[in-house]
Amino acid sequence: MNDNVILTCALTGVLTDPKQHPVPVTPAQMAAEARDAFNAGASVMHVHLRQQQDGMGHWPSWDPDVAEDVVAAIRAACPGVVINLTTGVIGPDISGPAACIRRVKPEIAACNAGSLNYLKLKDNGQWAWPPMVFDNPVAKVQQFLDVMAESGTHPEFECFDVGIVRSVGMFVKSGMAPAGHPVDVNFVMGVASGMPCDADLLALLPRWLPEGALWQSTLIGRAEIWPVHQKTAELGGMLRTGLEDTFYLPDGSRAAGNGALVQQLAACAERAGRKVASPAIARQLLGLAEA
Repeated sequence: MNDNVILTCALTGVLTDPKQHPVPVTPAQMAAEARDAFNAGASVMHVHLRQQQDGMGHWPSWDPDVAEDVVAAIRAACPGVVINLTTGVIGPDISGPAACIRRVKPEIAACNAGSLNYLKLKDNGQWAWPPMVFDNPVAKVQQFLDVMAESGTHPEFECFDVGIVRSVGMFVKSGMAPAGHPVDVNFVMGVASGMPCDADLLALLPRWLPEGALWQSTLIGRAEIWPVHQKTAELGGMLRTGLEDTFYLPDGSRAAGNGALVQQLAACAERAGRKVASPAIARQLLGLAEA
């Protein structure tokens, strides 16, 4: 087990409406939330981009100018921080995220490693949204990996189900995954049609990782996610939270912002007898260049 724990903060997410929840949207807001999380121990910021026009902050943006403004503000507020840029899109056209990667050259970018029926039911049995497929066929994964290689960006393989975890091993064996860095895998748990947020399941997942891989868990839910964060720390995984993943602290109260959530992650690491990694240590563990 690695004694150091990399803490990642997922600052805002895809569609959460800032009129309903305190998620950051503008470069200044993103930088302020990132600084709070950075001060609490987060060395990696997972960045989603939002449209900047009045009343449109609940919609995603793939404008490279927005990406540049947001990432520059975060980097200025958090010296040495590692940027992890989202890339998720429905359909075959990856030109939006590709343009953003090429513009800001993040140290890491998410690489969704397989497809998923993305479903959710309301209590009355009706669909929360029309059933959809989050499509990530191998050819699309390869396109993203090519853009990341071109930009010097390290992929983080996001896995929403067990078969997707196993697919990452095939990417490595086939030569798709880049050499020279540890393979970085993210177990995404809590999506209704994906892996549940379950500590017993989490304990099984590392056995299917490529040798030497680093892994973390992304846990989506309410107060019930926190025992699984603690299990992640105890099993040797890296930790992630933020307003993208939850609004709730371990006691069930609402978090005021990302900093309060990251403070609780740091406490999980400390209870497991591990140290929160500085940005410099995080870069070493991930095989990234010094800031």
